[in-house]
Amino acid sequence: MPAVPASWMPDAPMKRIVVHWTAGSHIASALDREHYHIIVEGDGNVVRGQMPITANVPPLREGRYAAHTRNCNSYSIGVSACGMAGATESPFNPGRFPISERQFRKLAEVIADLAKRYKIPVTDQTILTHAEVQPNLGIKQAGKWDYTRLVFKPELKGAKPVGDYLRQLVKAAM
Repeated sequence: MPAVPASWMPDAPMKRIVVHWTAGSHIASALDREHYHIIVEGDGNVVRGQMPITANVPPLREGRYAAHTRNCNSYSIGVSACGMAGATESPFNPGRFPISERQFRKLAEVIADLAKRYKIPVTDQTILTHAEVQPNLGIKQAGKWDYTRLVFKPELKGAKPVGDYLRQLVKAAM
């Protein structure tokens, strides 16, 4: 059974998927639904965002698209996991709502469905975490570190190792 219902994936010329965390609790809030197309809650429940994926096809109109990544929303699908409120990167503290392994794996299933539907290849420039946007695409971000650390994989440190692990899970889910 797909992680993303077909009705949530209308025809659109999407080019990339940017992966986030909400910096909130494990439950999708109204604010989360404004900014992301698809959200994975702490229990693995998949929630549809307020804006359809087609809203991120240019021309973008203020308040009428999912604004998830600075200067990188056109043709980009925003996917997020609920969690990481109060987290700090260094010293690493995942806060009260860490992203769980189960949740991260569900995120990979969601991304796999989207990648298949939109024919998005699994590369570090087309399926990437928010922390990879600046180094991989050269688009300046405001100190975003989602994802540079995973509480369930402490050996992974940095945007590239975590992003590579995510893409490995996405490929396995495909």
